[in-house]
Amino acid sequence: MVSEMIRLEGHVIDSLVLSKVLDILSSYEGVRYEIRHAKIGHTREETSEFEILVQAESEDLLERVLEEVQLHGAQFSHRNAHLEPAPKDGVFPEDFYSTTNLETYVRVHNRWIPVENIEMDCGVRVWKEGDHWRAATVPMARVKAGDLIVVGHEGIRVTPPERRDPTSVFAFMGSDVSSEKPKERAVRGVAEEVRKAKARGEKVLFVGGPAIIHTGAGPYLEQLLRNGWIDVLFAGNALAAHDIEAALYGTSLGVSLELGAPVRHGHQHHIRAINRIRLLGGIRQAVEQGVLTRGVMYTCVKYGIPFVLAGSIRDDGPLPEVITDVLDAQDAMRAHIPGVGVAIMVATTLHSVATGNMLPASVRVFCVDNDADTVIKLTDRGTHQTFPIVTDCHFFMKELALQLIEPFRGKG
Repeated sequence: MVSEMIRLEGHVIDSLVLSKVLDILSSYEGVRYEIRHAKIGHTREETSEFEILVQAESEDLLERVLEEVQLHGAQFSHRNAHLEPAPKDGVFPEDFYSTTNLETYVRVHNRWIPVENIEMDCGVRVWKEGDHWRAATVPMARVKAGDLIVVGHEGIRVTPPERRDPTSVFAFMGSDVSSEKPKERAVRGVAEEVRKAKARGEKVLFVGGPAIIHTGAGPYLEQLLRNGWIDVLFAGNALAAHDIEAALYGTSLGVSLELGAPVRHGHQHHIRAINRIRLLGGIRQAVEQGVLTRGVMYTCVKYGIPFVLAGSIRDDGPLPEVITDVLDAQDAMRAHIPGVGVAIMVATTLHSVATGNMLPASVRVFCVDNDADTVIKLTDRGTHQTFPIVTDCHFFMKELALQLIEPFRGKG
């Protein structure tokens, strides 16, 4: 669907202008509308204002509808987007258009062009390539002096997200954030979405926190990776370090994963594990030399599954593969976003929010945490397509692995 916001202003009720415009919108098959704002005048002198979101199945259909309602005084933007050069590296022009994660178009030289690599909280850079104009989101830190950036809100169209099917399990899951929802049913739904995404040739992204290792759920993540259901892994130093600790010492945070009790000098294990990997040159080298023979990171290396380890100020070590420059880490993550159809985020607040900020609204997002605040933060920061599952990560990982126990046989 493509869309345009139209505006009616004046004595549009008593003159029947509103009724005429709504009749026109209703007469077109493949067109629907929603009144987003209404201000009704209360006296003879006061005017009324209406903002109506018009959606159509094609660009040509939308243009025909807009041309007809314009005859009745409907206002909408046919102006080109206003472009201004960035004043210096890393700085947008004043009043730059700040993007959402919804599908967006900008009007340049009287043509609507799609904004590529859509991502929230960025600017829109426009450039000419041959005979054609292109547009794409650009993070603030990556804009260069002189780049043409969209300024203001004219010449911009945003496609609203599709309405959720009220009969779907996810409509029930997404109604509010609560721990009092059927967990097994929710996990079955996640597994089904993973299957659908893989069948469409889309990638499945997994974002994980160290609690997956602490709770003993690491083997379930290994199974999902090994069976081809996960195509890329985002995590931090902690998940990788404790996963390697578990592989080398059988502990996580110094607690035996078999006995569930602290072991003597166990608090040193994670730092000793990091030191061992640093000595060998990295995780891949540890696998190749036969030092690291199991675990999540071992499975990623063995099966060629790409991963991005983004660092933080509190990291021990860190491991050689951890990207300590946050801007470089963002770019590394962005490189894996194209083609993602489903993102599963488990037990990590900061990495979930960071990843959610990069995902277009078309990606189905599942956020799993035993703390409702994590999924609330994700939706509050704009990732409105998130489906929350408030539960223990060990339960979720075990159930998901059971639902996806058969290896993926298609082409992911």
